Formats: sequence, C-alpha cells, structure tokens
Amino acid sequence: MLLLPFFEWCESTSVGAAIRDSLWLFPVIEAFHLVAFAIIGGTVLVVDLRLLGMGEGWAPASVLARSVQPWLLGALAVMIPSGILMFLAEAMKCYYSFPFWVKMWSLFLALTLMFTLRRRAVRSDATDLGLSWRKTAGALSLLLWSGVAWGGRWIGFSG
Repeated sequence: MLLLPFFEWCESTSVGAAIRDSLWLFPVIEAFHLVAFAIIGGTVLVVDLRLLGMGEGWAPASVLARSVQPWLLGALAVMIPSGILMFLAEAMKCYYSFPFWVKMWSLFLALTLMFTLRRRAVRSDATDLGLSWRKTAGALSLLLWSGVAWGGRWIGFSG
C-alpha cells in the first residue's frame, strides 16, 4: 500500500492520459520497447552462452561483451524510457499485476548483476575466476533476463 499513491499519481499524469487515450501511441511505444528488448536479449544471450562454455569457436567473452556493449547500452537507452511511458499509461493495472512485479524485480536484479558480478566474470576470461563462477554468472543472467521477458509478456494478459 505504500506505493499506491505513487502509482495513482503516475496514472493521472497528462502523459499517461495522452498515451492511454491515443489509438496508436501505446502500440508505437511498445514496438520500440520490444525491439530494444530484442537487441538486449541478443547481446546478453551471446555473452552468457560464452560464459556457459558454449561457442568454442567464438571470441572470448570479454571480446564479445566489448563488441556488443554499444548495442546493449543503446537498447537500454530506448527500453527504459519507453517502459516508463507505457507504465504511465497503465500504472494501476501494473500495481495489481504479479507479472509486473516479477518483471521489475527481475530487471533490477539483472541490471545489478550485469554491471557488477557478471562484468567481473566477463572480464576475467577464466583467469582469476573459476569456470564454475563464470557459468553461474551466465546462467543467473539468463534466468533473470528470462524473468524480465516472462513478466513483460504476461503483463498484457493480467488484470
């Protein structure tokens, strides 16, 4: 109940109302959001699979991560604002939606992992960290990003 007034305020904003009242605005924002998430998914997948030991012919995880980082950061720069805009249009639905909370917690944990522990595992390239730690970081990252995808997909079916 602590966040309820905040969610009510978000939904009552003029931006939220404009998106909600428009026939085409929400779907256009959602399209940008989904394309950005697909790019994030691709960049995460290729690096995490390498951390898991797959793709022996591929470049090391550190090289892969460096090469996809501009795509990852650019997609995050689109996904987060577009997600906020969609949230403003249906904040009260989100407040009561279990998938929304799964998505938000998964996103928070995935980003925290990505920019802390997983980054260290990627940079190590099996030198200072054991193989089991690298595999754990890759698997946990995939699990958390799957939670983001599952939650996002099912928000539309809840409420």
